[in-house]
Amino acid sequence: MDRNIVSKAVVKAIIVALIVWTVSCAINPVTGKKELMLLSSADELAMGRQANPQILQTYGKYENAELDRYVSALGKKLGALSHQPNLPYTIQVLDSPAVNAFAVPGGYVYLTRGILAYLNDEAELAGVLGHEIGHIAARHSAQQYSKAQFAQLGLGLGSMLSSTFRKYAGVAEFGVGMLFLSFSRDDERQADALGVEYSSKAGYDSNHMANLFVSLERLNPGESQGGLPGWFSTHPNPPDRIAAIKRDTQEWRAKVQKTQFAINRDQYLRQIDGIVFGEDPRQGYVEGNIFYHPQLRFQFPVPAGWKVNNTASQVQMINQQQNAIILFSMAPEKTPSAAAQAFVNESKAAVVRSERIQVNGLQAHRLISDVTLEQGVIRVMSYFIQKGQTVYAFLGYTEQSRFNGYSSLFEQTMGRFKNLTDANKINVKAERLDVKRTTTQGSLRQALQKFGEPANQGEALAIINGMKLDDALPRNTYLKVVVK
Repeated sequence: MDRNIVSKAVVKAIIVALIVWTVSCAINPVTGKKELMLLSSADELAMGRQANPQILQTYGKYENAELDRYVSALGKKLGALSHQPNLPYTIQVLDSPAVNAFAVPGGYVYLTRGILAYLNDEAELAGVLGHEIGHIAARHSAQQYSKAQFAQLGLGLGSMLSSTFRKYAGVAEFGVGMLFLSFSRDDERQADALGVEYSSKAGYDSNHMANLFVSLERLNPGESQGGLPGWFSTHPNPPDRIAAIKRDTQEWRAKVQKTQFAINRDQYLRQIDGIVFGEDPRQGYVEGNIFYHPQLRFQFPVPAGWKVNNTASQVQMINQQQNAIILFSMAPEKTPSAAAQAFVNESKAAVVRSERIQVNGLQAHRLISDVTLEQGVIRVMSYFIQKGQTVYAFLGYTEQSRFNGYSSLFEQTMGRFKNLTDANKINVKAERLDVKRTTTQGSLRQALQKFGEPANQGEALAIINGMKLDDALPRNTYLKVVVK
């Protein structure tokens, strides 16, 4: 055995022991118990402030001032009833079709428009917000971060999305990485219990919190949409979840000693009337292996069979083998050559070829370079293209040894970027929720028929409304349908 290796191991063990010894044990606000914590309350606040702009840049904020005020007021009300009532809670809606909600330390809670579309009353919304506030109050993210640090897992998003490419990828290692630290089932169970507690104290029927989980089980929204995972991907589903929520509800009803608990179905549905549903094609869509962006008026081909994630800050394209990536985003520089030089400087790239070119009549700069990462050398093909006042950046990269096999695909995508002029591709509309009211009593199936909804959409609309098609409805019942 090498004495140097032994010495290094001893030194490392001493350093770790000193770190553990110097870290203060914190009192968990929910349990009242001491726990090892690398982050102070001030650290958590700083973490949230750092992560918030990164999250908004990556996923986009849904612009609806009235909806913002509505969810923010409810979230602050629940936060004031939590175990950390003094945090400055910030509740925001992301412009993502993914059905998810999440929180980061420091009081930041995010709801996607996707999850709002599947909620059906204010009590359900209070349950979701209470659950996420529960994660914050119980310091679950901070605990997971501490565990990850001790396990030396870090918060990296993989070698391909290293710090070299953060500027262009639109993701930050720290802020976005926080979203994908998996909570344990115990954490989820505790967050459910806290959601029941906070929403019950606020006067809501917390039984309705379970309704969302029933809808999500039917919908099964585990896969990523718009680059953001679904609820069950980030929130492991504890067994007996719904029964536990109902038991907790009964206990808190007895403690709160109220006889009436709010549901506020009609009020909630009026707030989400007209909300964008599903993918918003105005912000980019793929049709026939072509990516079109109606608002920015450009198009480019996508390699056949490659997966596309379109977020607010970039378009990510990755092959099935997950060993080649094309990223597309805006560059901050004012000219293609300046953008190319900035990339070389910041990534410390070794330039293989650099040239000014034209791409379908647009001024551009083409660059091939090698970038050294901790995991090895990757070869990057970059196109920086000027369209109007904006410079767009393509980065296609893979391992150096694989580059020749992918270079033609990179060229075909980047070299065919052009202005979008086809009115049929430009004048697309997003689907939206339309809240209608029944005029007679009958089943949900009959109501949808009277609204003129196609029979093959019945089950999907039933899930959106948290109902079954044969459920009986009184007249003047508000229902959600999807329209263009």
